[in-house]
Amino acid sequence: MSRLSPRTARAWVLCLVLAVACPAVTAAAGTPPPARRPNILLIISDDIGMDVSTGMYPGLIDELVGKYGPGGHEHPRWRDIQGRPASTPNLDALAQQGMRFTQAWANPFCSPTRTSLLTGLFSVRTGVFDYLGHLTQNHHSFVRDLKEKGGYATAVFGKWHIAGLDVYPGMKPREAGFDLFRGNLHGGLDTYWEWNYHVQDESTPPDRWRTEPAPVRSLPGIAPTTYAPVVTTADAIEWITAQERRDPDRPWFVWLAHNLAHITAIQQPNPMVVPPADTLDEPSRREMEACGGTFGSANAGRCTDKMLMRAMTNSMDTLIGRVLEVVDRLDPDTYVIYVGDNGTWMFGANREFIDNMYITRVNRSKGTAYESGVRVPMAVRGPRIPGGSVSDVPVHSVDLFPTILELAGLPAPKTVPGRDPGTTHPLDGVSLLPVLFDGATQVRDPDQGYLLAETINPVRQNMRHVGARNARYKMVCAHDASAGNCEFYDLIADPLEEFPLPGPANCDAFARGALARTSRDWHYCHLQRVIASGSLMELAFVPPAAPNPAPPGRAPRK
Repeated sequence: MSRLSPRTARAWVLCLVLAVACPAVTAAAGTPPPARRPNILLIISDDIGMDVSTGMYPGLIDELVGKYGPGGHEHPRWRDIQGRPASTPNLDALAQQGMRFTQAWANPFCSPTRTSLLTGLFSVRTGVFDYLGHLTQNHHSFVRDLKEKGGYATAVFGKWHIAGLDVYPGMKPREAGFDLFRGNLHGGLDTYWEWNYHVQDESTPPDRWRTEPAPVRSLPGIAPTTYAPVVTTADAIEWITAQERRDPDRPWFVWLAHNLAHITAIQQPNPMVVPPADTLDEPSRREMEACGGTFGSANAGRCTDKMLMRAMTNSMDTLIGRVLEVVDRLDPDTYVIYVGDNGTWMFGANREFIDNMYITRVNRSKGTAYESGVRVPMAVRGPRIPGGSVSDVPVHSVDLFPTILELAGLPAPKTVPGRDPGTTHPLDGVSLLPVLFDGATQVRDPDQGYLLAETINPVRQNMRHVGARNARYKMVCAHDASAGNCEFYDLIADPLEEFPLPGPANCDAFARGALARTSRDWHYCHLQRVIASGSLMELAFVPPAAPNPAPPGRAPRK
């Protein structure tokens, strides 16, 4: 960063004062005062996949056209890879200021990703595979370590969706180590303007919360409103500003989880929204005006879902920019992490969003382990992270658990508690500091190391869907890990998963150790074994109660 933050400046002033007043002491010590732990801001978006965030990845569309066009696979629909992302100038700038990750994975649904991020464990160990499940209080949250071992002030704003639905039996924010929560515990809002505002603070026991009407908030240039994204943004800015004023030498961690661009539960006449005009940039406003949408409402006019998705994403980007303006003014040395929670939702063949990332649309989206459901945008900026850097290392949301702890100067535990009392598991997450600071090209063994993305999809008759990948290859299986239910892809040659590769007749040679890692069959059998023995496919699973049926043309509440 080009200028010193107030915190860093105070440290250097203290150093200079001590050097003048006590030269003998400082000379004997020979080292500057200990560095203060950094502030850390984690931003999570909702249902924003790579298809609407390609502005963060310059050249991606050209790369895909090269692989699938006349010089590559010659796919009959290669012209569909057009490149029509949402306008995201603030996220684009964030990616350019730090490191953007091209191979970042999440889980196929909101809750599994958030629980994996909080615990550092794959879903098979959290027990959360869909949007109905919850994290138990037995699990360990990295936020507790930040607070108890690192002295951090901690707060979460926006969507939680970790405690389950309706009565929220699972881990609440204060049980996870947060000092303050302001937002919504549920998976989705009733509407973007009329919604339950849940609060946990020093006046509420860790397992309780209070519910208030949605408050009215405003920001400079944005009129007072109950629009949830503005409320979330204003709450975060207010807390960060107060924290810096009240205790500027104490580090803080903020988990900022936007509801955008998730659909709503009961909003009429459209579950999506035309955001308020003052949260949109000029191109997005013009697009909404041209299709007859009414700003600040669910009246979409002639605006298609693709158009609304772009507008909702741009609204989120505008508000992220407001937070970053404040953070950059108060402490430009703050580490900022942005990540999506899963791929973009698909509402059916006649309501496609995906313009530019995935050629095959049917049954591929949020809720599946295909790349369209699990590959997400991710960028990190902060001190020592080279601006404009790009990493092709396969990473997962579980990796943010140890990464955030190590950014804070704290060790990550090697084992953590499981779902039930008395159970422990090795941490699945791997620190990304070697990638961020030293440009490492791998953090796991490129062959034997693996990432998992798992779900049980209530919308599709509790279909099990698991993806496992290493540095190059991927297997995705539905129902179970038998050969007839699995597909095998080379993600380097075929990142859109259009051309499944054949596997061996059986894996007997692999079991005997007779296959070399250079053999494609070795990777097939290795990933099949990972799924069969190390994912939800090995579980005797009893599906949860099905969600209430949705009205025609509407997704279930989640």
